[in-house]
Amino acid sequence: MADTHDTSLNPRRSVTAHDVAKLAGVSQSAVSRHFTPGASVSEKTRKKIIEAAKQLGYRPNLIARSLITKKTNLIGIVLPLNSNPYYQTILEELSFELSSHGYRILLFTNKTTNNSDLLMEEILHYPLDGLILIAVNLSSHLADECMQNDLPVVMLTRKTESNSISSVTGNNVQGVHQIVDFLLAGEHHNFAYLAGDHTSSTNRDREEAYFSYLKSHGIENIQKALGNYTYEESRQAARELLKSDPRPDAIFCANDQMALSALEVAQHEFALKIGQDISIVGFDDNYLAAWESFQLTTFSQPSKQMVEQAIQVLFEQMQNHGSTPQNIIVEGQLIIRKSARLPK
Repeated sequence: MADTHDTSLNPRRSVTAHDVAKLAGVSQSAVSRHFTPGASVSEKTRKKIIEAAKQLGYRPNLIARSLITKKTNLIGIVLPLNSNPYYQTILEELSFELSSHGYRILLFTNKTTNNSDLLMEEILHYPLDGLILIAVNLSSHLADECMQNDLPVVMLTRKTESNSISSVTGNNVQGVHQIVDFLLAGEHHNFAYLAGDHTSSTNRDREEAYFSYLKSHGIENIQKALGNYTYEESRQAARELLKSDPRPDAIFCANDQMALSALEVAQHEFALKIGQDISIVGFDDNYLAAWESFQLTTFSQPSKQMVEQAIQVLFEQMQNHGSTPQNIIVEGQLIIRKSARLPK
């Protein structure tokens, strides 16, 4: 291919798609299609464009393109700043799945899970095609503002009272019922609940299901301590429960992270035999739960299925603005390991 391009008069000028098209001998729209994921262009034309772009050192300006297409191919992800391994898995799954569809993520972190309004005010200034909130609460008025700004939003592992926001959650109620049935079958008598953040829909659903289902079986003296989804607070809450009289022989924790903290305290500070003297059960089935050191009995929230559902819902809203919000519940299963006593 002959080099007919001359930038010597203005060496600082950025190379444009027009320059690539001129050198390759193709239309500018062909160059644009080549750099657009999923767009169609002939193999012969593609080779010309690649050679010309390489020769000129061309890289497409995504910001400039977004002004034309009204799409940035950026999906915002909001994630709380904590050490929960389950959220790390969710983030990895989201990044991989979105990348396979030609999207990149812009990550926003929030110090807490119970109030994202200030961060959301900032996010609304960014040119995003969509937004996924992982374990972060969203007030109704901010949810409505996202809708007014045509920003599709999906909440993952949480839900809101607003009717304008879609959500994907695990089956909290059914999961807790299966956990209680399992513990009752193991002939436990003294039950306790290690609670998460009281403002989260996840904790509210699991706590209400646990207490109400146990009461339906005639068990009303249920102890409770607040772990607030953090490592240190969960350890202290577990100490409070294990010092009480009567000491619980079954502790259900609102997530695996807190269950692992409780398991560590029970075993190393109170010398209890896990799965015999006391049963400790979590919720999520994060990757640490199966480690030999823990062998945590838990109810799963299948991350891959939940991520796939969240992306599907988000894409539907991106393609059809004003579509009806969806609230999807993904089924999980009870994973029985060694941290809880087996029924006889």
